[in-house]
Amino acid sequence: MEEGKREKAVRIGVSTCLLGEPVRYDGGHKLDRFVVETLGQYVEFIPVCPEVECGLPVPREAMHLAGDPENPRLVTIRTGIDLTGKMASWAKKRVKELESENLSGFIFKSGSPSSGMERVKVYNDKGLPSKTGTGMFARAFMDHFPWIPVEDDGRPHAPLLRESFIEAIFTSGRWRDLAEGKKSVAGLVAFHTSHKLLILSHSRKHLAQMGRLVAEGKKVPLPELFSAYGELLFQALKVKTTRKKNTDVLMHAMGYFRKELSPDEKAELLETIENYRRELVPLVVPLTLIRHYIRKYREPYLEGQFYFNPHPLEVILRNHV
Repeated sequence: MEEGKREKAVRIGVSTCLLGEPVRYDGGHKLDRFVVETLGQYVEFIPVCPEVECGLPVPREAMHLAGDPENPRLVTIRTGIDLTGKMASWAKKRVKELESENLSGFIFKSGSPSSGMERVKVYNDKGLPSKTGTGMFARAFMDHFPWIPVEDDGRPHAPLLRESFIEAIFTSGRWRDLAEGKKSVAGLVAFHTSHKLLILSHSRKHLAQMGRLVAEGKKVPLPELFSAYGELLFQALKVKTTRKKNTDVLMHAMGYFRKELSPDEKAELLETIENYRRELVPLVVPLTLIRHYIRKYREPYLEGQFYFNPHPLEVILRNHV
């Protein structure tokens, strides 16, 4: 199953400064070359700069979060102007507007008092910081869209986290293509079938729940069926994959070739999977070998599995995980 150019681009939100736009408080930017030059070939960006969009100028006085980490205030550092109400009012309006953008993910600016998704500095009444906060817009977005995959520009450079995020946004895009089109039980069955191994690599529990839901599909109104399935899908994608889970999936896939593989081929594949399990080789090594056997033996079920090609090859990250 190849994940190449799409008829509908995957749309993701992104902090404007990561695209190289000079919207930072000091008039600068934080261009992220992976986001723009690699991921940008396959997604459509919806840029958001909370500070500028809520009416603040460029350049502007720097600001930070202060007070209770669960309900912090946004204040300027030098003059102490409280911008909490201004930002909160704008953020509430902006997330409602973003409902129409059909986003499949969002990349936030790490550390930002408006856009940082975690570990943002919050200053107490003594002026001492703790990295316990969430940017005001990021919090509003994640509360409003709890199942949309999110990351910040720091975390996606950690290979395992980045792989999970990229996999999630392209899976989300495929789901949106299905859910926003003409709904049918047959379409849902096809989607579920082609994503079984991908879901299994995250959560066997969720895969079982989704399978039961699909099996009972004709007994449930289509809007309710798709809503319930979509919620389970994004819950599953939030569960971290591991080497053990991937090893289980690889062994499961190998079972489809048990009658075709020669003794030497079987031994080679088992050795490769074991080397991956022992952290001697990255995931791309056993995946490449299995993809070779899929083509060689024309195994129809595995040919249709997005687990083996979850996103365009140009953004492949599995040689690092």
